Formats: sequence, structure tokens, C-alpha cells
Amino acid sequence: MTMIVEAGRTVDEFELAAAASLFRSLADPGRLMILQHLRHGEHRVRELTEHLGLAQSTVSAHLACLRDCGLVASRPEGRASMFSLAVPAELLDVLAAAERLREATGYAVDLAVKDEVGP
Repeated sequence: MTMIVEAGRTVDEFELAAAASLFRSLADPGRLMILQHLRHGEHRVRELTEHLGLAQSTVSAHLACLRDCGLVASRPEGRASMFSLAVPAELLDVLAAAERLREATGYAVDLAVKDEVGP
């Protein structure tokens, strides 16, 4: 196993792989759109499907990925599940930092930090 010393702390390959998985979860426009909608409160899969124009299976797969990474939480409500951001403040901080980095590198793109999602 490869070990890396970073700021006086040892980081192993497992930790790096986990970080890479987290960033991969944010690398899909569909997942970013879902996170944007969840910023404004809980949604059911059906509502996200209607709002985003994505197939139910696609929305469900994206939500599973986001839940597995700890970004989205769900709770049962009747026969449906309600989805929400698990760590809203931290997630919004990451998205805002990503936008600042995009701007600094000359590729300014809004990364779900606006109040509206548009085409």
C-alpha cells in the first residue's frame, strides 16, 4: 500500500480512493441538478423526474450514488421516499469552492450555486 505524507498526516490509497469517489459523484450534470433541487427542500423521485425531465430510473440511480457517498439522505413517507441534502452547508461550500476554482482557471461555469436551474 502506498502512503503519502500530506501536511504532517499520512494518507493511504484507500483514503484517496474514497475522495476520488466523492468527486466522481459530483462529476455528473444530472446529479448536480438533483443536488440543486434538493437545496430548496425535500423531493420525491417523481417530483425530481418531472422537474428535471429525466427518466425515473436515471433519477433513482443518481440518488443511490449520492446517498452512497453520504451527500443525500432519505426518509420514508407512505409508499414513497423523501430525499434531502445530508450535509447542506458543507456541500454548498464545496460547490462554491469548485466555482471559484473554475473562475481562477479561466473556465467560469455555474456549478449549481445559483437559485435557479436552467438549460
